[in-house]
Amino acid sequence: MPNSSSVSEFLLLAFADTRELQLLHFGLFLGIYLAALLGNGLILTAVACHHRLHTPMYFFLLNLALLDLGSISTILPKAMANSLWDTRAISYEGCAAQVFFLVFFVGAEYSLLTVMAYDRYVAICKPLHYRSLLGSRACAKMAAAAWGSGFLNAVLHTANTFSLPLCHGNVLEQFFCEIPHILKLSCSDAYLREGQLLMFSACLTIVFFVFIVFSYVQIFRAVLGMPSEQGRQKTFSMCLPHLAVVSLFVSTIMFTHLKPLSISSLSLDLVVSFLYLVVPPAVNPLIYSMRNRELKDALRKMMHCCVSESRNCPSSSAYD
Repeated sequence: MPNSSSVSEFLLLAFADTRELQLLHFGLFLGIYLAALLGNGLILTAVACHHRLHTPMYFFLLNLALLDLGSISTILPKAMANSLWDTRAISYEGCAAQVFFLVFFVGAEYSLLTVMAYDRYVAICKPLHYRSLLGSRACAKMAAAAWGSGFLNAVLHTANTFSLPLCHGNVLEQFFCEIPHILKLSCSDAYLREGQLLMFSACLTIVFFVFIVFSYVQIFRAVLGMPSEQGRQKTFSMCLPHLAVVSLFVSTIMFTHLKPLSISSLSLDLVVSFLYLVVPPAVNPLIYSMRNRELKDALRKMMHCCVSESRNCPSSSAYD
């Protein structure tokens, strides 16, 4: 990727100027990062080790946990290092890598959330066709399509953004490398190409969102038509965690990129970016395990294995 500017590094936005607050931010980020690693790691292990969870829903949840780990690992380690060592710098190549992986993981996660909405729609509205529509091969293809779309999106955005000459300094008004803030430094009209690409991505995001909303309208219609109260509660327990994750993820992203300039501010941008990039990977495992009895049982049995002696700990197949 050609670098037509003289910028060799960028300066990220510092959270605080005093050393005490910098260390406080480091401790906060470290706690959130460890919580995300632990929660998503437990989900990965539970889904991989327990045969009862080898279903399309949990297969997609495993992919979501991987994407969450990737997205938060793209942002927080650098932010923690900057707070700990009292620096703001990130190299040009490091910034490009951060943009690439961030767009990759976030784009793939949004595509995967759309696939997960389709999975819930078929399971509830077309249960007789579930195995034929969502067999192992179909699930693998849909997951690969989600990851592939994120990769293609990341390549296009990163190549367009970092081929632009930069002549308005190297200070980014964000604690990580974000495309709109990099475009503000461009001195070429070529940034319009990236703007058009961002608009295309925004339109695609809206299309996916409409699909998710349509899927859940059909799901709720089917649920309200169920004669059994127990059946309705079980179905809601399957769908509400995914709906909560989608709502948090989509609402914060849309607010970030569609909010009017009149209410834009540095502090607001920081808070919203924190909400859609840092909070979801940490709370998603809690949301999905809170009302999911199968996942909670698998995690409980796995914890029991960890605290008991290995020679007395039965294999996962014994539980299944």
